Amino acid sequence: MTNLILPPATIGIIGGGQLGQMMALAAKTMGYKVGVLDPTAAAPAGQVADFQIVAAYDDQAAIDELAARSDVLTYEFENVDVNALAKHADLVPQGTKLLEITSNRLTEKTFIRDVAKVPVAQFMAIHSAKEFADAIGRITLPAILKTVSGGYDGHGQWSVDNEADVAALLADFPTGTLILEQRVPFKKELSIMVTRDANDRVVFWPIAENVHVNHILKTSAAPAVLSAADTAKIQQIATSIANSLSLRGVLGIELFVSDDHVWVNELAPRPHNSGHYTIEATNISQFEGHIRSITGLSLPVITAQAPALMLNLLGDEIQQAREDFVNHPEWHFHDYGKAAIKRDRKMGHITVIGDDNSQKLDEWSQTHGQR
Repeated sequence: MTNLILPPATIGIIGGGQLGQMMALAAKTMGYKVGVLDPTAAAPAGQVADFQIVAAYDDQAAIDELAARSDVLTYEFENVDVNALAKHADLVPQGTKLLEITSNRLTEKTFIRDVAKVPVAQFMAIHSAKEFADAIGRITLPAILKTVSGGYDGHGQWSVDNEADVAALLADFPTGTLILEQRVPFKKELSIMVTRDANDRVVFWPIAENVHVNHILKTSAAPAVLSAADTAKIQQIATSIANSLSLRGVLGIELFVSDDHVWVNELAPRPHNSGHYTIEATNISQFEGHIRSITGLSLPVITAQAPALMLNLLGDEIQQAREDFVNHPEWHFHDYGKAAIKRDRKMGHITVIGDDNSQKLDEWSQTHGQR
């Protein structure tokens, strides 16, 4: 059981991006103080925190300082230096094992298949061009080749759809340990956010249906339109994974579903982009749920107020949204306050509630998409 940590205790967050920002806002609302470690001065989370330590994520002295000034530590992304954090494992309710599992795709897929014992697409470890060539005979195309660590939003990934893709990769093969995954014939991409509270009770949020463009999440609609059987199957998968991890904090689970099958794609050991809709659409957001779980508080059953649609604002879409916000009182507009606008960079998001508003937001996105 997680030790009970009550306000005005200090929560230290490693990582200062938008997920950290929304964690911090939830914590501040509950009366906690918040410290952030991030190498970028005035990072999004740093803008709303009580203090920010400006240092690299693997800076042991900086992590030591954050730990000394905090009553509990958490993180907003997977690529935290496990060795640097291990020294303060007693302050990390999520533990470092969760990071070790989810920061390496091979370790993660093996855990999903062999420990949680839930469905995952066929995969193989790849260490050389020869192993890749051999694996192509065992993994049915289409497939995808990925780096085992790092990489996000399509970075560090190569599509292997046909023999031409195989030849191109063999001619200029990536270095390092890789993973080859079969592309499963899915009809929908889904996600579910799950946590366990102080009483080890598993709590999950409504399942979202996600649309990706160029490997980057564009929209999440919740609740997803699913059969009762698929909903129950996904909730059981989430429960199995959460209990296998002795989970604390929120875990994002990405899934694929077809007519008669569900596969787990990836795990995220923290709140997830596709769960942003929960800020407005559910009684407890994924961010408040995360804070409650790591501080030893209980959680109620999660309920949804109405259907919701979340739209990521990428690159210069944020500029158009800032200008148009005045004409859209139905928008719940989130601007992360990032200093530099870059193509494909997540700059903010919009959530709307109700089917009519979802249609209007979709139309706005089609008209004003990233240019």
